[in-house]
Amino acid sequence: MRFDESRLEVMHALIRAYPLATVVTHSLEGLNANHLPLYLSQATSSYGVLRGHIARANPLALEVVDGIETLAIFRGPDSYITPSWYATKKETGKVVPTWNYAVVHAYGVLRAVDDASWLRRQLDDLTEHNESSFPEPWAVSDAPPDYIERIMAAIVGVEMVITKLLGKWKVSQNQSTRNQIGVIAGLKDTGLPESEVMASMVEARTKNPSQ
Repeated sequence: MRFDESRLEVMHALIRAYPLATVVTHSLEGLNANHLPLYLSQATSSYGVLRGHIARANPLALEVVDGIETLAIFRGPDSYITPSWYATKKETGKVVPTWNYAVVHAYGVLRAVDDASWLRRQLDDLTEHNESSFPEPWAVSDAPPDYIERIMAAIVGVEMVITKLLGKWKVSQNQSTRNQIGVIAGLKDTGLPESEVMASMVEARTKNPSQ
């Protein structure tokens, strides 16, 4: 896919829809992975800025004081694809199983932000984003102020200005239109929510192959 504004929007949409990132860093003990919900802001960066928080007791809190090179992986929907869904299975038999998926890799330097005002804004932004689909959204201000103060004292903010974004979409784009139609029908027939999402992604690619 050509990297342009529409491509950037697609990757940003996946990050917002699946905000739990696998944050990979290189510590003194080797590679380390943490799983953090991150809020995407487009402030001050063309690729965006990722903001979150971690417990002060997390060893990562010490590693990011001066900044640390980081890869944040956002995993979107994925589905097993059986060759039985391909129209060409009956014709040639030359088909094998595969796995469809969509992920975004965000690169940058992760740094600690030990500022109460910044941290409260981050908590509000992250909460508002994740509560927006509920009929009665919960807000940080719903909890007693002294309770929130104690919670905030036990965490530290983290921020990463994205310097590179890489999207990886495997959505049957290497298959013929007939096989793609079979994949879409097969995924929908499973009745699984994640398969329905993947079916929509394959369908979108058949309508717009350039993306």
